[in-house]
Amino acid sequence: MDVIRIIFSILLPPLGVFLQVGIGAQFWINILLTLLGYIPGVIHAIYIILTRD
Repeated sequence: MDVIRIIFSILLPPLGVFLQVGIGAQFWINILLTLLGYIPGVIHAIYIILTRD
């Protein structure tokens, strides 16, 4: 399942975070990072997916 989340994170970073943690602080932080720049959003999304259980 993590592979699918990582693929979604590369295509649309907030979707990958949403699938991992739902709508919460990390989701909104990721939306902000994605709006500021696509790459920071992707890095944050992959970090969240790899570090959360």
